[in-house]
Amino acid sequence: MAESAFFCTLSHEGVLAVRGSDAGKFLQGQLTCNISYLGDSTSSLGARCMVKGRMQSSFRILPEGDGYLLAMARELLEPQLADLKKYAVFSKAKLTDESNAWVRFGVHGGEAALQTLGLEVPAQTDAMTRHAGLIAIAVSPGRIELWVAADQAEQIKAQLAEQLPQADLNDWLLGQIRAGIGQVMAQTRELFIPQMINLQAVGGVSFKKGCYTGQEIVARMQYLGKLKRRQYRAALAGQELPAPGTEIFSPTHNSSVGEVVLSARNAEGSELLAVLTADAVADNNLHVGSPDGPRLELLSLPYELDRDREIQR
Repeated sequence: MAESAFFCTLSHEGVLAVRGSDAGKFLQGQLTCNISYLGDSTSSLGARCMVKGRMQSSFRILPEGDGYLLAMARELLEPQLADLKKYAVFSKAKLTDESNAWVRFGVHGGEAALQTLGLEVPAQTDAMTRHAGLIAIAVSPGRIELWVAADQAEQIKAQLAEQLPQADLNDWLLGQIRAGIGQVMAQTRELFIPQMINLQAVGGVSFKKGCYTGQEIVARMQYLGKLKRRQYRAALAGQELPAPGTEIFSPTHNSSVGEVVLSARNAEGSELLAVLTADAVADNNLHVGSPDGPRLELLSLPYELDRDREIQR
């Protein structure tokens, strides 16, 4: 179904809210993305790093009301909330879990269904449109996140179901993998720096905004370092669906050479994003779970890593 139009409920993520007069200023000093870039019609990917540059969470952030909303893996929300609150004590910013206030749908190829809800379909990735309390965000070509207040959710879901088949979350995640958008999950918390999941290539890192937690490490890697591990896309035959954090091995190197970032089933088996060492990728002898585990077939990503493009914001 991933090739045809559908919608699904994005049940795997929660919503962290940061509200108050200092919300933007506070987040600008904590997140990899540029808060000043956001507006009523613009969202962004981003991450929150520890001091050593490893990501505690990755998310999509958008302005809403008197603050900002961050959608991230549900298991990460509580620890991320607890950590950020330690830094917010001297700011006029209130941090809360608003997961129960929102229902979010993923809409794949369903532009006509969104238009019947009165929404203009966002034309560019990260763009947003709003109508009657609904928020539509283009997250990659042909894929829209629809944010709905909880009290409207059943009505909106019924309207979507009149025009689109409902799919499993797996189909949405497969589209995310094919778009090359990595994500921090509970199993990979504090494992990767942003460039390892190509976050800078999809607009989630600003190299011009100034200081934030972990910025020194992230900037040094961009300008002075040589990234030895980054995210690749791959296919896996058979029924196995490796969980995030599953190790990838190379018999050639006789060692672990990376970890799974995200995986989803396709018609033939599964597809995944994985952070891998460049030399192991060059050897192209990659196996999941053990040196004699199922072999990975490397696939292309829909973007090029271009340093000049990645420092625009």
